[in-house]
Amino acid sequence: MNTTIPRRIAILFSGGPAPAANAVISAAAVSCLEGGLEVVGIFHGYSNLVDYHPVTQRLIPDEHYREFKLADMRELRNERGICIGTARTNPGKGITCTADLDDPSKTKRLQNVYSALVDLKVDGLISIGGDDTLKTANLLYMYQQRLPDSAPKFSVVHLPKTIDNDYSGIDFTFGFFTAVDFMAKEALNMRADAQATSSWFIIETMGRKAGWLPYGVAIAGEADLVLATEDLDETLMLASEGKALSMDALADRIVDLIVTREDRDRQSFGTVVLAEGLAELLPVEFLEGIHRDDHGHISLSKLNLAETVAQIVMQRYAERTGRNKKLRSVQLGYESRCSAPHAFDVMLGCQLGVGAYQALIQNELNGHMVSVEGQLDLTYVPFDQLVDPETLITEVRFIQPGSDFHRLARFLETRMEATARWTLGRRPEPKS
Repeated sequence: MNTTIPRRIAILFSGGPAPAANAVISAAAVSCLEGGLEVVGIFHGYSNLVDYHPVTQRLIPDEHYREFKLADMRELRNERGICIGTARTNPGKGITCTADLDDPSKTKRLQNVYSALVDLKVDGLISIGGDDTLKTANLLYMYQQRLPDSAPKFSVVHLPKTIDNDYSGIDFTFGFFTAVDFMAKEALNMRADAQATSSWFIIETMGRKAGWLPYGVAIAGEADLVLATEDLDETLMLASEGKALSMDALADRIVDLIVTREDRDRQSFGTVVLAEGLAELLPVEFLEGIHRDDHGHISLSKLNLAETVAQIVMQRYAERTGRNKKLRSVQLGYESRCSAPHAFDVMLGCQLGVGAYQALIQNELNGHMVSVEGQLDLTYVPFDQLVDPETLITEVRFIQPGSDFHRLARFLETRMEATARWTLGRRPEPKS
């Protein structure tokens, strides 16, 4: 608990865009403003804060931040984009363990962020972003715990954001359902094109390491097959390289599917959805020279996994059947991040925004993430339950193989066994 209740709140959005971002920001700001607080919107994530200097690099109103008024928040919930912008700047770059927080050279960027917010007279921070932004929020929280008692401090609460839905501590993140809906409609368009042209599409979707987004797109977009990192086993890996994906084995799996559709189902078209995270497991020759961002992530879009797989599948199909088959590739993801938000994402985002106010003011919390459960009931999760205390890294939430959601996708896709369908679970015994 805090000894003082915040009176001046900063709202900051970091990382990739997500539908309903403005619903979150506006709900948080309106809650605070109507509660009698001052609210400052920080522009473009941490990009203007990491270079702060009290003499040479001060923050300028309406260039680096804005003092919000209620009028700024009107009719904003359903607006596309992010009203305060975003960036991927990482203030915690180079901090890899708790001991690094005591190293002034490694915490310089973090100190600049702290000093900039103190200069703005902020005593509460609402951080909105993905797992890397949660990591930064936790670092700011831990950094302040090491300051003298006399030093000014601000409380930190975090709101989880990612269209990937791979967040621990919450069932669904805002933007996920909008992104699934948008990309599923695109997948259905690709399916209609494939049927018209007797061809196949390899569709690569965002989602990074976890399979939530590609699975959602495959289920709603009626794909014939979906594969994510959760599906990899010894049959799809290179034994000689440990965790590397076997492109030949992956291609053979897809060729098996195409042949099954042709021979058994008498269909010469289809769609396959691949998780972009599979690209991180490509053999080393595919990853050489690929750019990484401030958080160390590979630029997956530049690898174009879908195109590479499509080319290999066409070759192996021709080798096996003596026939040619047209395969096209498409990458989906960026188009969805600022699409018009789904009503559920607007409701979820608003609840999280209101939850930030309640966490800071009504519950006087610090170092907590706002979450929901059940019918949007608010809960609050301490940072130390979400961030590894040794590595300071957040845990990715994967689809559990064998879970009902995982089995749902397997049930709905084209089966290559003799029996094309299997039960989701044991049929309950009839009551006597």
